[in-house]
Amino acid sequence: MGEGICNDAEIMPYLSSANISCGYHAGNIETIIETVLLAKKYNVAIGAHPSFPDKENFGRTEMHLPTEKIYELVSLQVELFLEVTRVAEIKLHHVKPHGALYNIAAKESVIAKAIALAVKDADAELILYGLSGSHLIKEAKSIGLATGSEVFADRTYQDDGSLTSRKEPGALIEDPVKVVNQVLQMVKESVVTTVSGKQIPIEAETICVHGDGKHVVEFVKYINGELRKENIKIRTM
Repeated sequence: MGEGICNDAEIMPYLSSANISCGYHAGNIETIIETVLLAKKYNVAIGAHPSFPDKENFGRTEMHLPTEKIYELVSLQVELFLEVTRVAEIKLHHVKPHGALYNIAAKESVIAKAIALAVKDADAELILYGLSGSHLIKEAKSIGLATGSEVFADRTYQDDGSLTSRKEPGALIEDPVKVVNQVLQMVKESVVTTVSGKQIPIEAETICVHGDGKHVVEFVKYINGELRKENIKIRTM
């Protein structure tokens, strides 16, 4: 959220937590403050959403940087959020890397560790959100950082548990029924059906829907309603 899509106010009432852009892939200090206050209004847990400095490509292009630079990038963005939330008199709840940074951290343990250390050094009480079963979750746990194993409502999965690349056809799920069916499968059965039709185990602690998706408002309303029909509580970790 806070990415200039102009739908945050429609989405926020249906969430338990929000990942807010730190200004490196979208937005600026004004949008950060505005979105933090909107989340506070709806009692939604606030998360910093750090990324590569890549507004041109919305943070979705890989940058091969040394680990110390990754640590610095994440530290700066998290520290900015800690300052904003302190002034707003609300606690920063979690951190979730964005885009290419998230995907690299999922598969490369060295990058994952640098991110986890940056988060812990900024505030050891923060929760680090990462792809379920990924190196980011493993590295965070190894240093005693709380984690949120994240699953995706609107993305398809490969047999190894990774997300289908956006460069490939079928990476995005745009049918609301398929979105809800995938969410319910992951939450209730702890499995997900991959693009090949295989069912693989998955841990669903937090569900991501992309704020820049063209059906996002419809999706969050539908997912929220269907989870409640199943007597599944939606709450902050």
